[in-house]
Amino acid sequence: MTQTQLFPSLDILTPTPEPRQHSAKLWLPKRVVFTPDALDQPFGQQMLERVTAQGLEVELLKSNRLTGVRGEDARDTYRRAKSTLAVVCAPPSALRLQPTPPSADWQMNLAEGCPAHCQYCYLAGSLAGPPVVKAFANLPQLLANTQAYEQPGRVTSFEVSCYTDVLGIEHLTGSLAECIRYYGQREGAHLRFVSKYDHVDSLLGLPHHGRTRARFSLNAEAAVRKLEGGTASVEARLQALRKLALPVEQGGGGYPVGVVLAPIMPLPGWQDEYRHLLDRLAATLDFPCDLTAECITHRFTPGSKEVLLQWYPNTSLDLEEATRAVKRNKFGGTKFVYQPTDMRTLKEFFYQEWQQRFPNAPILYWT
Repeated sequence: MTQTQLFPSLDILTPTPEPRQHSAKLWLPKRVVFTPDALDQPFGQQMLERVTAQGLEVELLKSNRLTGVRGEDARDTYRRAKSTLAVVCAPPSALRLQPTPPSADWQMNLAEGCPAHCQYCYLAGSLAGPPVVKAFANLPQLLANTQAYEQPGRVTSFEVSCYTDVLGIEHLTGSLAECIRYYGQREGAHLRFVSKYDHVDSLLGLPHHGRTRARFSLNAEAAVRKLEGGTASVEARLQALRKLALPVEQGGGGYPVGVVLAPIMPLPGWQDEYRHLLDRLAATLDFPCDLTAECITHRFTPGSKEVLLQWYPNTSLDLEEATRAVKRNKFGGTKFVYQPTDMRTLKEFFYQEWQQRFPNAPILYWT
């Protein structure tokens, strides 16, 4: 299997010899709106203080209905929505948690919508309406509700990153810190989050008691540079990971940590690109720490492809259905994944390379 057989359309993604160093810019939306119900929540008032402290103007809506985010076409709607923060109350349906294997036992959302501009975005087609960032002002209620899902005699895990990048909005919401404090008090429950941002200083002194696993999404330098707009560089993510993993007595956060290698793509020179990434990770975590890995290969659905091509019409991302295998779920949904032989080659490579560098850190799953 050659790299051109695997991914002929990504020739534009030439390897990047000089890693970038930049931190992510703080996301400061052009429009911030609060619904009346959100302002009735004490946590909503805390969010209001955070937003105004950033010098952002706030629009107080007269009803709980969000309007004014649709533009003249799909691209205009995307631009408007991606620059809008709406502080709302999560609907009653949010109290009915959904299982989210293999990432965690349950999905608990503190927000929906993401400030980043990833051209393979997994939210495309999975969230209804324009991709506005909606932060939930009734977060304490949502957290208390998770107690009903804890299972006696075992640790129950809750994932808060399914529909947003929690660090990307933390400076405006404080929601992640709220979650970390809450789960730090729950002996039978653990929190999991993942991010492509690097603003972690506010998390270092929180009483997590080892019950929050902080993970960072990592990819080859070329893929991050071309496909993950608005996010922190690989190097900035690695340094954020190091900060959170370092013991408290060494100035770190003392967190259990993890990396999510995603989406794995066999771009030109992929073996060298990913070896280099894993070497950099090993050099960053040059001390004993509680580390895990999750491996997710690139996939897309017909619906997500349609949305992504509206959002990013000039993308270099491979969305060619003819070269993929079709995977169907129990509900009849269709997903395009790599061919079985290609998937085996990728999996064998990553398991071998990971084991060489991190023999005591498990790969939790491959998908």
